[in-house]
Amino acid sequence: MKTSRVSFAAALAAGTVLVLSGTAFAHVGIQPGEAAKGGYATINFKVPNERDNASTTKLEVSFPTDHPLSSVMPQDVPGWTVSVEKSKLDKPLTVHGKQINEAVTKVTWTGGKIEAGKFQQFPLSIGQLPSDVDKLVFKAVQTYDNNEVVRWIEEAKDGAAEPQNPAPVLKLTAAAAGADHHDDGDKKADEAKNTEHEDGAENSAASGSDTTARALGIAGIVVGLGGVAFGVASRRRTS
Repeated sequence: MKTSRVSFAAALAAGTVLVLSGTAFAHVGIQPGEAAKGGYATINFKVPNERDNASTTKLEVSFPTDHPLSSVMPQDVPGWTVSVEKSKLDKPLTVHGKQINEAVTKVTWTGGKIEAGKFQQFPLSIGQLPSDVDKLVFKAVQTYDNNEVVRWIEEAKDGAAEPQNPAPVLKLTAAAAGADHHDDGDKKADEAKNTEHEDGAENSAASGSDTTARALGIAGIVVGLGGVAFGVASRRRTS
């Protein structure tokens, strides 16, 4: 009897661990979970479907208003329609010498479907990330086709257990010394310019070498003709 109780307790504990683990890994999150301060980043909101009898049909992500982002660009997701909402800022931002008076406050994806047992990623390019905070909290709302709404809006507190419906969090890390804070588009443009300069230099060097070779060839021909003429003249004198 005692052995049966112990076995039952062990089975119950194992089942509880599995349930809690499934819950912990099933919430809406951000991948990758961190980015460098003061730069730009491409992130994905990973949305798993937690229901066996319903599909996810809508995702709303609210952006932090205390640290607004001047640039938010969504990538197309097949089967989904994305809408971007902007609001006027109480205090304008200055980014790259340009004043920004409004910022994105919400991005919504609709029209698609995440079926049971599957997940979907929703990519965004965002920036310029703030340099004076260690994280950004994005509150997400997930809607199912049975009209159930799950709000992933709870912020985790230091030293406390993870809340039941945690909000997606992007951790901000110190930028590496000498790191380029521009996005990939700027980097590609710079690389293209460098390639053009290198190609131009190589072409100039090749052109210079070709010109030198031609000049030496012509000089050789002139010298050769002079030798022939001198030989002919010498023979005439001898005759």
